[in-house]
Amino acid sequence: MNKLLLLFLLLACPPLLLAQDIDPVSSGSTAAPGKADAKDQEEELFIFDEDEILVVSDPLEPVNRGIFWFNDKLYFYLLKPLARGYRWLAPEPIRIGVQNFFSNLATPIRLVNSGLQLKFVDAGNELTRFAVNSTLGIGGLFDPAKEHFNIRKKDEDTGQTLGHYGLGPGIYIVLPALGPSNIRDGIGLLADSYMDLTRYAWENRDYYGAKTFDVINDLSIDKDTYEGITKDALDPYLFIRDAYMQYRQNKVEN
Repeated sequence: MNKLLLLFLLLACPPLLLAQDIDPVSSGSTAAPGKADAKDQEEELFIFDEDEILVVSDPLEPVNRGIFWFNDKLYFYLLKPLARGYRWLAPEPIRIGVQNFFSNLATPIRLVNSGLQLKFVDAGNELTRFAVNSTLGIGGLFDPAKEHFNIRKKDEDTGQTLGHYGLGPGIYIVLPALGPSNIRDGIGLLADSYMDLTRYAWENRDYYGAKTFDVINDLSIDKDTYEGITKDALDPYLFIRDAYMQYRQNKVEN
């Protein structure tokens, strides 16, 4: 597949960036090892503080809306159908194991950024999780660190680190296929990609193929989050823009 297309498919849908590293919620199925109930996290993602007015700088709104339209069509007509087909082929425990595997490879992102924010306990927990899950968890396919030792993942990334040290989000942007972002988080995404061990486990086209597979796998577990949050929104673009910016602000502050 063309390298540029594969890059576009990387993390290729709005809900993936809106719900970064949020474990899926399964309905009517047996819980698999390493799987977390993320209902509370998903609900927290779209809670707005009525006492806080969020000002979003969006001078590129006409362009952003065009890209948002493209991402929306990409999601509904390509990515989601592929994910549903894959869901039919692969049992849920296998898909949860794949998700755990890629999350384990992303450990350096969380570890390094926890350390840079002087959250040394969280950094130590990430190092411990990586050691335990890479060994007892059979290369990260399972999550015994959480299941047996109650050592939970703490999501940190470069965008949060930059915000922690006072860098503002900058203008809101919608990235082709990557979804909602801003200048700070866009820089953070680039830096994070070089800390992800997936880049070094696979090279060149194989790397983009692996990341695309990761995206399809995540979508196969997702229970139509994107559809749910946009179905009743009067203006889905504005709803997702404001939800994303407040979500990221809360991540920086916490």
